Amino acid sequence: MLDFKTLFFTTSPLGINPRGGSALTGAGCVRAIFYSALLWAVPAASVFAENPLPLATPPVAATVTTEYKDVTAAIQAVIAAKQNPLLHNPDFQYRADDLDALYRQSGYQLLWLGQPLAAQNITEVLNLFANAGQDGLVSARYDKDVLQQKLAEALLIPANAYQALAAYDTAISVALLRFLHDLHYGRIDPHAINFHLKLRGHKLIDLPDLIATHLRQGQLAKLPEAVAPKLKQYQRLKLALARYRALASNTAPWTLTANKVKPGGSLPQAAELARFLIAVGDLPDTANTQPERYHAELVAGVKSFQLRHGMNADGVLGKTTVAAINTPLAVRVQQIELAMERLRWLPETNAGASIIVNIPAFQLWAFDDVDEFNTDMPNMRVVVGKALENQTPVLMAKMSFIDFMPYWNVPYNIVKEEILPKLLKDPGYLESQNMELVSTFSNESKAVGFSGSTIARLKQGTLRIRQRPGKKNALGKVKFIFPNKSDVYLHDTPSRSLFSKSRRDFSHGCVRVANPDLLAEFALKDQWSKATIQEALNTPKTRRVVLKKSIPVLFFYMTSFIDQHDKVAFYADVYDYDEVLKAALEKAGDVSDLAIFVQPPVLKPFVAIKVLDFIKPIVPIKVQQPL
Repeated sequence: MLDFKTLFFTTSPLGINPRGGSALTGAGCVRAIFYSALLWAVPAASVFAENPLPLATPPVAATVTTEYKDVTAAIQAVIAAKQNPLLHNPDFQYRADDLDALYRQSGYQLLWLGQPLAAQNITEVLNLFANAGQDGLVSARYDKDVLQQKLAEALLIPANAYQALAAYDTAISVALLRFLHDLHYGRIDPHAINFHLKLRGHKLIDLPDLIATHLRQGQLAKLPEAVAPKLKQYQRLKLALARYRALASNTAPWTLTANKVKPGGSLPQAAELARFLIAVGDLPDTANTQPERYHAELVAGVKSFQLRHGMNADGVLGKTTVAAINTPLAVRVQQIELAMERLRWLPETNAGASIIVNIPAFQLWAFDDVDEFNTDMPNMRVVVGKALENQTPVLMAKMSFIDFMPYWNVPYNIVKEEILPKLLKDPGYLESQNMELVSTFSNESKAVGFSGSTIARLKQGTLRIRQRPGKKNALGKVKFIFPNKSDVYLHDTPSRSLFSKSRRDFSHGCVRVANPDLLAEFALKDQWSKATIQEALNTPKTRRVVLKKSIPVLFFYMTSFIDQHDKVAFYADVYDYDEVLKAALEKAGDVSDLAIFVQPPVLKPFVAIKVLDFIKPIVPIKVQQPL
C-alpha cells in the first residue's frame, strides 16, 4: 500500500528525507509549514480523489514537527512566508508587518491556542466576525465559518505539533487584523476609485497593540468599539442599517402601480401604501391602514418620503416618487453600507466648526461641532457640477478667506470652449457680459484693451478673462475660498431659479449656495456682525476677509445620510460613484488586503499546492514564471 508520508514528501519540493530527518533551512522551512498546514486543513481521504487513500496513518503535521525546534520557529516561518493556507485568501503580505508586531510582543509564542481561556477567546473573536454585518462588512471575508469548523480540532492539536498550532493561531490573528483594518480604514483605498482624500495618515492606529491589550484585559468584545469611526453619522447609519435589514427581510414585496395621483384622488393601493409608509417611518404607527382614497394623512406621509429621497415635497405620486417607493429595500440596505464604507475613509474629527457638502444630496450643512447635528444648524440647498461632465470633486480643505463682491476669474477651459466662439462672432461680447481682459488673475490687475493679438493670446493662455463685480457676476456677491488642487469654491449666484429644482447639478464644478448671507454669518460669527456683513454684500468694492481660524470644508459623496431630523435619507447616484464602489468591493471580495486595481506580486516559481477549499481535493499546480 502506498504510504501517505511518502506520497507527500515525494511530490513536494522540500527535498526532505522523512526518515533521515535532515534539517530545513531558508525557503524550505517556509514551505514546510505551508504544506503541513495544508495537510492538516484537508482530510487525507480527499487528497487526489482519483486515487483515494485510507486514513491509516497519523496526522501528517505531527510527522514533520521535528523539523522545528519550537513553536517560535513555526510562527516566524508563517510570518516570513506571508501565507497561511487555512485562509480563503492565504496571502497576507499587507498585514505581515502587523502580524510580526503582534507576535513580537509575546516573544513569538501562541496567542490563542494553548492558553487557559483559548476556547473562550477564540470564540469571542469569531463572534466579532459573525457580527461584521452590523457595520456593513461581510463575515465570510474573515474566514469565520472555516475557523469555526476547525476550532474543536485546533484545541486538541498536540503541544509538539508546532506547524499545525502556528497555522491556526496565526490564521485567527490575520483574520482579526483584516477585520479591524477594514472597520477602521475601510475595505477600499479611496485613491483607487478617484476619491483623492489623503486622509489615512491622519488616523493611524496601532492594531497589534490594541489586540494585545484587549486580549490581556479580557475585553476582546470591545475591539470594534475601539477602532470603528466615532462619528455620530456613522453610528446612526449603523442603527439605520439594522432597521432596513429587518425591513428588507420582513416586508412582503409589492409594487405601486399609481400613475400621477394627486392629493384627494382615487388610489386602489392606498392601504398597501399606508402600511409601507408606516414601516419606513413616514407615517406614525397610529395612521389609518385602510384608507379608501389618497387622503390628507397619506399625502403627508408621501411628502415626508419625498423629502427623505431628495425630491420636492408636492405630495403627487408621479413617476419619480413611484420609482423611489418601488425601489427594493435591499437596495437601500446597500446604499447605507456604501455610505458607512466611505465614512471609514475619513480621519477622526476634532471639535469645532466645519462645513460639509453632500454632493448627491445637493445640500450643505454648517456645524459648530460635527457631532452636534440639530435643526438649528445652517442647512441650505446647493448647485453642484454637472453629472459626467463637470463633476464637483470629492475633497477636504480649509476655508481661509472670503471675498465680498469678487471678480470671477474665468477658467481656461470655459474661455476656450464657451467664450472664444462667442467672441469671434461678436467682438462686443466681453463688454456685454461685464468682462475684461487681464494679464494675471489678481484683484490689483489692470484691464488691457482688445487688439489684433487678443484671440491668439487667449488661445495660448497668456491673456485671461475675468468678470467684474456686479449683478451679472457669475459668483454673485460673495466667494468662500479654501485653496485646493481642483480650484473649486463655494459662492453666491445670480441664477436663483435653479435652487427650486430637486436635481441640482448644473455648475462647472464649483458649488453655488442658496443662502450666502447665512453662510457668511456662520464663517465670520467671531469676527463680524451681521450689519457689517450686509454692508460688505451691498458695497461695490471688492473686499477680502482673512478668517482668524480656518474652517474645515468637506465635499463628500453619500447616497444615504442621516439628516438633522434624525431621519435616514436616500439620494440618486448622480455621478455613478456607488456603482464604481460596488464594483471595487466585489473585486476586493477575493483579493482581501491586496490593493484594489494593483497587480499582485508574482511569486518565485516552484511546485505548489492550491487550496481549492477545505473539503475538495488538493492538486499540484505550477506557479507561472515571473513576467
